[in-house]
Amino acid sequence: MIEIMKAILFGIIEGVTEWLPISSTGHMILLDEFIRLNVTPEFKEMFLVVIQLGAILAVLMLYWNTIFPFNFSGKGPIIKKETMTLWYKIIVACIPAAVIGLKFEDQIDALFYNYQTVSLALIVFGIFFIVIENRNRSKKAVVSQLGEITYKMAFIVGVFQLIAAVFPGTSRSGATIVGGLLIGMSRGVAAEFTFLLAVPVMFGASFLKLVKFGFHFTSYEMTLLLTGMVVAFAVSVFVIKFLMGYIKKHDFKVFGWYRIVLGIAVLLYFMIAQ
Repeated sequence: MIEIMKAILFGIIEGVTEWLPISSTGHMILLDEFIRLNVTPEFKEMFLVVIQLGAILAVLMLYWNTIFPFNFSGKGPIIKKETMTLWYKIIVACIPAAVIGLKFEDQIDALFYNYQTVSLALIVFGIFFIVIENRNRSKKAVVSQLGEITYKMAFIVGVFQLIAAVFPGTSRSGATIVGGLLIGMSRGVAAEFTFLLAVPVMFGASFLKLVKFGFHFTSYEMTLLLTGMVVAFAVSVFVIKFLMGYIKKHDFKVFGWYRIVLGIAVLLYFMIAQ
């Protein structure tokens, strides 16, 4: 029962931090220091990635009408051209991280998956949020709808996603939102494009982890994994709705300050613990 409660807590943290631009990696590292699942290292590595599927299902449910590319009539399915174009742009945005991330995943983990990198990435991108929001305070967004995103813009956001793939703690959502804001997207469009971009990225990452781990689970392992996914799904629905409502009246600076404080906290904790 205690392990189930731990899985619930991991699901809550995943559901909150995956969508708010505050780094799920940084929070998971801290959580793992204080609350350790009684599982093998191989299962834990897979678990921390695959519970993201629950978060992704929340995006699919909330944005189904936006991302489902077909309408149905008496003559059969009709392709929605606008939706297919959006998917092409999502694919373009995924190319940088897919090419570099897949090729150098093990080297990246070995070099950068440490508390120093995570802390620095948290602080640096926290500063970026504050600086960019101050710069944009008197500027009007160039892109106020998803359909106005160009292929060039999509690729630039993809480059920022690559930065997040290389440097843990950057936050995938944080990096892509920063990229979107820099090139003139409104806060709402930057956030929504980030949500949609997560669908292929996180499905792909989860599938690779499952393949690497193997599809043979004990009933205990399956219970923990499903618990984490279900909780991550439920929390993600709430958090995505909250974020989209919040940014209609507020900017992202509060998340920037939070990242800076968290980055300093992570750095100090591990320096003292050593």
